[in-house]
Amino acid sequence: MSDTLQQLAGQALMVDVAGPRLGEDEAAFLQQLGTRAICLFRRNVPDEASIRRLIADLQCALGEDILIGMDQEGGAVMRTLFLPTAPSAMALGAVDDAELAEQVGAAVARGLASLGVNWNFAPVLDLNNNPANPVISERSFGEDPLKATRLARAWISGHLSEGVACCVKHFPGHGDTHTDSHLDLPVVDKPKAELRDYELSPFAALASLTPGMMSAHIRFPTLDADWPATLSPAILQQLLREQLGYQGVMITDGMNMKAIRERWGQAQGSAQALAAGADLSLVLQFQDEMEESKQALIDAVAAGRLSETRLQEAAARVDALIRRYPSRQRDYDPAQRAADAELFADAWRRALTAHGQPQRPPAGATLRLVVQDQAPSDGVSEAGLSADALVTRLIAQLSRRFSLEVIRYQRREELDWRRLPQDGRYTVVASTTRGRYGARERAEWRPDLHLALWNPYAAADLDAPALISYGFADAALDAVAQWLSGEIEATGTLPARLQ
Repeated sequence: MSDTLQQLAGQALMVDVAGPRLGEDEAAFLQQLGTRAICLFRRNVPDEASIRRLIADLQCALGEDILIGMDQEGGAVMRTLFLPTAPSAMALGAVDDAELAEQVGAAVARGLASLGVNWNFAPVLDLNNNPANPVISERSFGEDPLKATRLARAWISGHLSEGVACCVKHFPGHGDTHTDSHLDLPVVDKPKAELRDYELSPFAALASLTPGMMSAHIRFPTLDADWPATLSPAILQQLLREQLGYQGVMITDGMNMKAIRERWGQAQGSAQALAAGADLSLVLQFQDEMEESKQALIDAVAAGRLSETRLQEAAARVDALIRRYPSRQRDYDPAQRAADAELFADAWRRALTAHGQPQRPPAGATLRLVVQDQAPSDGVSEAGLSADALVTRLIAQLSRRFSLEVIRYQRREELDWRRLPQDGRYTVVASTTRGRYGARERAEWRPDLHLALWNPYAAADLDAPALISYGFADAALDAVAQWLSGEIEATGTLPARLQ
């Protein structure tokens, strides 16, 4: 086995690290693996000083020519808590202002560039044509492919202008699924023409603009009867490379997701993905499986299932991406940072959307807020909105105009709506999770106002007027409070049908 093959196999993997510090043993492991691409998660970025030190340590261990990737979409999918939270894609869809989308994309990139992150796994190009989708919802710009493409193009242009690469996802489209690929393998069984005209259209339109693209762990039987997109030569090579002419870096979604790991394993999945046309396999969570994935690539070359030329081609694409978008930490001017925070706040305000003619409570009223005590993570965003955080923010904003009574529940099935006091108080249900409501809640819950603070589709579940924020960032909650107080109107427009 040649040293060149060893090097190429290691360079075909992007992996994660355990925490905010790079220890000697972990650094030695990464060096032995031969990777030059690291994906960061919230556990790696507790504060600015930590992530700057971590990236500097990674550069010392692996060399300066590395890829540091992160999911910094906006909304609920923001790995950093210390940078201003950008509006979600659907919030931008509700505003429908391409200039704003471009400015937001640029501001997101400025924050990342200040840390040394040079590859952002955003934006989402999936379209919202399935209200039951458990994982996309507000991460998408909406259901209209032309509008979504126009906003995504502007966001990408702004982002790239600040010298940080982006990576659109999830090719060829994750919008019309009932299943989360973190948990199982979704199937989208549609005619080729329908996929071409709808799901594929944003990817086709923006293929020449984006330097990175991420595959979907989804099976499309009309495109490939056997393999999910991540492992499919028909989809990654024939469709993406040959028909769409894509020349950028194709990376898999996380190979630790159950859709892949429970069927093929990260190692064999990596070998098949690289043979199918991917340039990087995103192997996460288990160091032994990272080593096994490298060996699987080497074994696949020896067995003739994967060519060394294919690995060279993949390495060359990643080389080009790193050269064009190097990982260099920059200063983030305080005035610019403040301006970016205000830009995001303005976008959250403009996105606020009324559904079903909600009426404000009268001044001096007591608001009865019904909210889940702890909002569980959905596995993508990593953290939801707790009752404490919501109440603290609302009290700070509303205490001069309203009193606030809070009713908390641990699980929805524990709350008996009929036991709430029938005293005429203005009752508000706050939806702080991505989950939809079940039949019991649909039949019984009757608030005066429904605050859909995460999944906008939840607004269709309860027989009540709703205010939709498309996210629960502090600035989004402030916008909700300003609407309740009569300071602003809800001027956003739903970018997708709720049912």
